[in-house]
Amino acid sequence: MLSIDNVTVRYANRVTALQSVKANFVANDFTVLLGASGAGKSTLLRCLNGLVRPSEGTIRDGRGQSIFASNKALRRHRRATGMVFQQHHLIGRLTALQNVLTGRLSYHSAFRTLFGMPPRDKSIGLECLEQVGLLDRALHRADQLSGGQQQRVGIARAMAQQPRIILADEPVASLDPASADQVMGLLRAIARQHGLTVIVSLHQVELARRYADRIIGVSSGRIVFDGRPSTLLPAGLDKIYGTTAPDQSKITEAA
Repeated sequence: MLSIDNVTVRYANRVTALQSVKANFVANDFTVLLGASGAGKSTLLRCLNGLVRPSEGTIRDGRGQSIFASNKALRRHRRATGMVFQQHHLIGRLTALQNVLTGRLSYHSAFRTLFGMPPRDKSIGLECLEQVGLLDRALHRADQLSGGQQQRVGIARAMAQQPRIILADEPVASLDPASADQVMGLLRAIARQHGLTVIVSLHQVELARRYADRIIGVSSGRIVFDGRPSTLLPAGLDKIYGTTAPDQSKITEAA
């Protein structure tokens, strides 16, 4: 389990990105974060992977320990947390397999990686590409793949870490509807198959309804809805996106 308790994030420019946020995330659960641009979704994800340290509050891992308790605790948490990005963050000149293998770098010293990745890591990389349906593209350069295929390589890279948690920040924002559907279905299937905690930020309400086990609505740095998709009614959407949401001029998300 991953838990956040009274987390507030204030940046140096005095902008408050999150305010007194509380939530628990459990294994085998697919959670979607919904909210307008600037609501705080990306900041929340960055806190969950340890890239942003809260100004107040605590983020605890499955052991009940703060992920910021020590450098060792933070490294352990990041190794167990796979990230999927909106813009893929692949190295275009490298093959799909080489990109996936970058997910194994945290398991080796910098010196060891100078001699290439061990056969076991290559086997893991190929298995991950097979899971996302791209084994036949393993030796193709990343910049020769379509946008949807590149995003699937990004998912395979996250899986190569053998994580307990996957965080995805707007993973389908740049994809066409068919590719977006495929990527969301893949993320959900992976969560089910491996018993992972998957947390995805989205703008598309219908995709959230279709794939999420749980939807968390974020507005002006606060959680304003937390429930099953079937319980997200117009009043809930109004809290997330509408005029009843708190004043967003005072609480905005950093870019």
